[in-house]
Amino acid sequence: MSFADLSLHPLLLKALEAEGYTEATPVQAAAIPAGLEGRDLLATAETGTGKTAAFLLPALSRLVDKMPRPAGAPRILVLAPTRELARQVLQSARVLGKFMRLNTVELVGGMPYRDQLRLLARPVDVVVATPGRLIDHVQRGRLFLDGVEVLVLDEADRMLDMGFLEDVEAVAAACGPQRQTMLFTATLDQRMGRLAERLLKDPVRVAVERTETAPLIEQRLHHADDLTHKRRLLHHFADQSEVSKAIIFAATKRDADTLARELLDAGHAAGALHGDMSQGQRNRTLEQLRQGRIRLLVATDVAARGIDVRDISHVINFDLPRVPEDYVHRIGRTGRAGAEGVAISLASRADREALQRIELYLKTRMAVHVVPGLEPKRPLSAAPAARPAGKGRPFVKSGKGRPGGKPGGPRTDRPHADRPHQGAGHGHAARSGEGRKEGGQAPRPRKSAGRG
Repeated sequence: MSFADLSLHPLLLKALEAEGYTEATPVQAAAIPAGLEGRDLLATAETGTGKTAAFLLPALSRLVDKMPRPAGAPRILVLAPTRELARQVLQSARVLGKFMRLNTVELVGGMPYRDQLRLLARPVDVVVATPGRLIDHVQRGRLFLDGVEVLVLDEADRMLDMGFLEDVEAVAAACGPQRQTMLFTATLDQRMGRLAERLLKDPVRVAVERTETAPLIEQRLHHADDLTHKRRLLHHFADQSEVSKAIIFAATKRDADTLARELLDAGHAAGALHGDMSQGQRNRTLEQLRQGRIRLLVATDVAARGIDVRDISHVINFDLPRVPEDYVHRIGRTGRAGAEGVAISLASRADREALQRIELYLKTRMAVHVVPGLEPKRPLSAAPAARPAGKGRPFVKSGKGRPGGKPGGPRTDRPHADRPHQGAGHGHAARSGEGRKEGGQAPRPRKSAGRG
């Protein structure tokens, strides 16, 4: 379906045309008409399906009539779990609304309060925020939500994982009962169902299957004897010319720093991305990745959520995720915009339970590959027979996770539940410091509707 068929305002169509977007994705075709009617939405859609434009286009259509507004009183409020995702949503709002002369404001941790207070001292059309910083401004009397017309909860499942349930409910209550609410989530479990029942009124249900881009991602599983073996495998892949740009997932912030230093010492253009970095540092690191000045980015789950870099050739799971849905989010960083990608997972005996959960979620066994000269001495007994490195089974969408361990020096490769340093992005992110103050971006859409 083309955007011209969706009854969007000419100014929005003009912005879409200027960006080269003509065809709506399935989630956009389903969500935009209901959003334009003012209906509440409960949408199940992952990053890469175009969800950002699916909620922004109907929300921005309300702003065509420029109504006088008091300072610090937005009409549209988008709540996001991380700073990176919030930044990407804000950028998308500015692109889609560039012919509407909108005043958009980002309220996330890591930005100086002084700058944010200056922005809130004038009329505001759109606020994109993370929960903690938003509530700070409301409590300080600098932000007023009673006039919000549209409340969007983006990646609501991740906000619950990060411990934001009470904050989300408090924000919704402050917005008043007449608002339109659009809730987007990658997973719809009992917790999310209960939240939707409390916040949504007679919602339109939109669900997008997770198999759209699945065949573009090749999955490879490599067995490792221990942590040292994992490191040798990682350095082997880092040396390969086919790995033009990769994101390497580590369990903890300290592990990410350690692995990035090791890769740098080995002569690779590498960097780390995690929640202990300032927003400025994170922005610079992502820009260096986009420009190719960093080739290997070692990241934790929460920090990497919403990374919009379209030429990632490989994702390497140095530590397997503990929650299956995170596996999908991780490997979805590659194979974007019609390109092919490769996802490499390294698994030792300590990862057997995590691997079993992922394969159960995928409803298939991942094909096992070996690197000549780096064969495991003790292959995982539960895994399928090894096959030479090469083409694997097509990606069948899947899930989340993490392993952990002591950074720096040799790490005992024991079951992750026993490890003292828990990684980010696995339901305990708030404890690790990567939850409450993180803010994120939403991936840049395909030339079809701003992949969200």
